[in-house]
Amino acid sequence: MYGLVRDVLADKGSHVYTIEPRATVRQAVQRMNEHGIGALLVLEGERPVGIFTERDVLRRVVDAGRDPDTTLVRDVMSSPVVTVRPDTPVRDAMETITTLRHRHLPVVDGGKVVGMVSIGDLLRWVTYYQQREIEHMTDYITGRAPA
Repeated sequence: MYGLVRDVLADKGSHVYTIEPRATVRQAVQRMNEHGIGALLVLEGERPVGIFTERDVLRRVVDAGRDPDTTLVRDVMSSPVVTVRPDTPVRDAMETITTLRHRHLPVVDGGKVVGMVSIGDLLRWVTYYQQREIEHMTDYITGRAPA
């Protein structure tokens, strides 16, 4: 109904910010701040092994009294990683995010990471899609639709 995850990626871009599991929490937080993002995909080689998020920093580092200079990302990342494929319907991706209470979903195609979508990306896409449908219906009802 709302298209496929590949449509969202085509609109927002497919760049994914990543970090290695052996990086420190301080390095990860600096990278997130540098790019104004709330999550990094943790890669071992090209394989996603976790996601490191702002929530991980708060719950597993700050609240646990861990030192961000010595704590490694692999020790506090969210894992296992739930992924979707580019041909996943947006509705299914939203259901996955909602059911699992995740905020980010890496997009993997043929074993390779090709993007990442967030709940914000999906909501923005659905809102845009619905707005277009409303405009088309309004044009049809008012007789402004192309013949």
